[in-house]
Amino acid sequence: MPVTLNHTIVPAADHRAAAHFFATVMGLPELPPAGRRGHFLPVRVNETLTLDFMTAPDAEGHHLAFDVDPDTFDAILSRLRTAGIPYGNAPTEPDNRRTDHPLCPRGLFFRDTSHNLYEVMSVE
Repeated sequence: MPVTLNHTIVPAADHRAAAHFFATVMGLPELPPAGRRGHFLPVRVNETLTLDFMTAPDAEGHHLAFDVDPDTFDAILSRLRTAGIPYGNAPTEPDNRRTDHPLCPRGLFFRDTSHNLYEVMSVE
């Protein structure tokens, strides 16, 4: 069996809000609460991976990067623009509204209120 990542914890000041924000922008399904006390809010990324959002009072932001196809990239970009969510082409400038990424044809970064930095890269 190959090694696959099953889930990772994403700390957030408000795990409900952070999970909803991420799922909405990325167009992904939110799952029912998980964990013994229901303290994780998972978002299904693909068949094998969930991001499990967990409230952490002093949450430090993480960087999570995703490869997507061009149509998915366009849909994410459209949702960011429609919602007025800042995005940019560099982690140091996640609000310059550019998508000319240094590592791929198109890419962008955006943040949530817990300072998690999401990177979305399109291979075409």
